[in-house]
Amino acid sequence: MPNWLLPEFIADVLPSEARKMEDLRRKILDEFRSYGYELVIPPMLEYLESLLTGVGQDTEIYTFKLIDQLSGRTMGVRADMTTQVARIDAHLLNRNAVTRLCYAGSILHTRPSGLQATREPLQIGAEIFGYSGIEADAEIQNLALASLKAAGISGVCLDLSHVGVLKALIASDPLAQIFEAQLFDLLETKDMPGLIELTKGFHEDTRTALLALPDMYGDMSVLAEAGKILPKTEGIVRALSELEYLAGQAECDRVTIDLADMHGYHYHSGVMFAAYVPGLPNAIARGGRYDHVAEAFGRSRPATGFSMDLRELARILPAAEKRHVILAPWNDDPKLCQKIKELRKSGEIVVYELPDSRSEHDEFVCDRMLVQNVNDGDWKLETVSNG
Repeated sequence: MPNWLLPEFIADVLPSEARKMEDLRRKILDEFRSYGYELVIPPMLEYLESLLTGVGQDTEIYTFKLIDQLSGRTMGVRADMTTQVARIDAHLLNRNAVTRLCYAGSILHTRPSGLQATREPLQIGAEIFGYSGIEADAEIQNLALASLKAAGISGVCLDLSHVGVLKALIASDPLAQIFEAQLFDLLETKDMPGLIELTKGFHEDTRTALLALPDMYGDMSVLAEAGKILPKTEGIVRALSELEYLAGQAECDRVTIDLADMHGYHYHSGVMFAAYVPGLPNAIARGGRYDHVAEAFGRSRPATGFSMDLRELARILPAAEKRHVILAPWNDDPKLCQKIKELRKSGEIVVYELPDSRSEHDEFVCDRMLVQNVNDGDWKLETVSNG
């Protein structure tokens, strides 16, 4: 095998795409900052016990593991940064008030998480710690949508779900509690024959509700239908009310409800959302409430947040226009050096043409060049006719 080949689902990012990703990162981080979020940078590696604390089984499967040559302990390469940020809030900042944190960095997966997905996403996200009210969920949801808008993404569909519905149904039936894992698998795949078979012997109300969940997908009318069919327990009533409130807050092209969406069920503790855009099979952003993660660090803090992959964002956006730049000959003339400094300070891009060579660029178009006036020795801009 040639030594320049990369592993499957791992790829280099070439200049024009890298610039597009970096521009997106700056725009989104600026959007986070405008909401009052503080940037943190967690490490790429941690001891496995810390990295996987409080996470679901999916994260453990996606995590690369290795032995630390200094301590002999098992370490992991982060597959998600959310838990790391929760650890920072719980043990390093140690604040009692509401804390808003954001982050951006590479993560690594043992396998791709979806169709056409990379194993090295560039994750960017934001989290609120220390507030259990629905208002924090609304802020995170609105920030996710505002970030997508700032990135130039349109046609967003927001899909809302809530783990409280299934948890309330299971809590009301001892037999359902025994088969929680199987119920999760069947609902995730919407396996109706399996669901019918498994729920034999469940309480009648519980069984009716569980069999109805896979069809509870669509527009806001789903919530009215759910209110009629599902048991009116405190947990279910609260979950439906929260979904209705968040749907009313969403500023996007379309809002859908999916009460059988099990993505993140073992990790999240309340409302969950996913943002989809045309041309991309996977969710462009995912988020929700995860109040129990910080408990594993010994400090209970309510939390809600979201994240997205800058690589996926960049892939669905059109190529950026090439920047017009100025070509300058390699020359030690102080007047030329001063002119170049002034141009760069004003925001222009100036590229030196090295002796006996020519430059090639993916991002730039050299449409002007610096030429010396033979009379006074000053350097002036001239248009390059061939661009």
